[in-house]
Amino acid sequence: MSEPARFAGLGLPVPLVQALRRAGLDTAFPIQAAVIPDILAGRDVLGRAATGSGKTLAFGLPMLVRLTRGASAPRRPRGLILAPTRELAVQIERALDEPALAVGLRLGVAVGGVPIKRQAERLARGVDVLVATPGRLADLIAQGAAALDAVRVVAVDEADHMAQLGFLEQLTALLDRLPDDAQHLLFSATLDDAVDTLVQRYLHDPVSHAVDDPVPAAASERIDDAGFLPSAKTAKTPGSDGKSSPTRLRADRPSGPSPVRGSHPADMSSPTDPGGATGNAPATTSFAPSAHSPSGPASTHHLLHLRKGDKRAVVTEIAARAGRTLLFVRTQYGADKLARRLRESGVAAAVLHGGLTQNQRTRTLSAFADGNAPVLVATDVAARGIHVDDISLVVHVDPPADPKDYLHRAGRTARAGGTGTVVTLVTDEERAETGELVRAAGVTVTESSIRPGDRQLIALTGARQPSGRAVPDPAAPPPAPVPATPAYNDRRARPQRQSPRRGNRPAR
Repeated sequence: MSEPARFAGLGLPVPLVQALRRAGLDTAFPIQAAVIPDILAGRDVLGRAATGSGKTLAFGLPMLVRLTRGASAPRRPRGLILAPTRELAVQIERALDEPALAVGLRLGVAVGGVPIKRQAERLARGVDVLVATPGRLADLIAQGAAALDAVRVVAVDEADHMAQLGFLEQLTALLDRLPDDAQHLLFSATLDDAVDTLVQRYLHDPVSHAVDDPVPAAASERIDDAGFLPSAKTAKTPGSDGKSSPTRLRADRPSGPSPVRGSHPADMSSPTDPGGATGNAPATTSFAPSAHSPSGPASTHHLLHLRKGDKRAVVTEIAARAGRTLLFVRTQYGADKLARRLRESGVAAAVLHGGLTQNQRTRTLSAFADGNAPVLVATDVAARGIHVDDISLVVHVDPPADPKDYLHRAGRTARAGGTGTVVTLVTDEERAETGELVRAAGVTVTESSIRPGDRQLIALTGARQPSGRAVPDPAAPPPAPVPATPAYNDRRARPQRQSPRRGNRPAR
């Protein structure tokens, strides 16, 4: 096996290499080693690599280097990074903040959910690299607060997800505003027909890189989502207790409603179906591994067949386990309902979906990252871009509708050299559809039939009985301060008691 490439040998300037070294980053991950030289050379690049393998630094570091010579005018950034969601955009900005500082460049972020005036003012002061979601950037352009005619390098992250969310028309309208000689970089964990239009229309003689090698386990303490630089506040330090860093995520997802639509999930308290699970020995179904799978080989995948009437109890027992757990459902309504029921059972569960405000999302992600909410119930809004350390179990409470959604949900565990378990709960009516889904996703699954309290369920997921004592929402806003009670040591503030006048005393 060849020695991993070092950042110092990839053509990056010394100040940037030193900044990476101070953050504990010395050797490059495969996607970084593959694309950095080509981007530095000015080539258009089409890149694909597994989620959590370092894509952000792969396109971000050489973009910064390409922009070091020159200055940006107010409202006219020279570098542009487009991301499908707010959380991912903010996360990218945080990842590149220290490297940009090392080479003297200014970053800005433009996302929905926060006042647009503040972002316009930031652009007016001048930024070298703007990280933005398509919708907010289009609004800023419409207001005359931003222009793209000076952009020299543009990176589109999660291009296929933008197409899936319906951003393709908006994205092409933005890319059409760029100079013809701008360098174009397209990156994603999966690349398919949805981005062919972008590749054919905007990339000129691109270099393609596809890296499927898992990130070495030794890297797990120094990598954030897509290879993000850990901040000084969140990086693990020698002698730590090995627990997860408190807050490494920050953002991702569209500012509008959840992209996942469909009917409400079946009520998990519905009557028992006949012909339920019997506790049979597990059967293994093998499918060819997917070349596009963002879920690393350290993940094990399981289909758990169960009766519809047992689903609520099974989900509650799984959620009550020790460890950080991510539960995926189809709809916002289903997410709110499940999180509320789990809290009523004694499980500190938070909820994340596209119907929340940015402040609500931030509180939820922080609670999940710092352990106040060991369980996160989410729609597919959490399937991409959000990274939290040590998610040991991902559960498809509702099987996803698309193989790519399955892969990206599963990619929230076993990240950066870690290990994890992916479980899909399958009722009788979902068997055929779910079988086709995992077949198309190209994963190897183990199938079992389970019931609440099964030893097999406990051994696989760590399921246990919840306390049954209701707990508050761990992501609720802090209570408003109680107004101070007036002090009565001041005679003027003391309420006066009325005494009868002497002349009006009642007769004895």
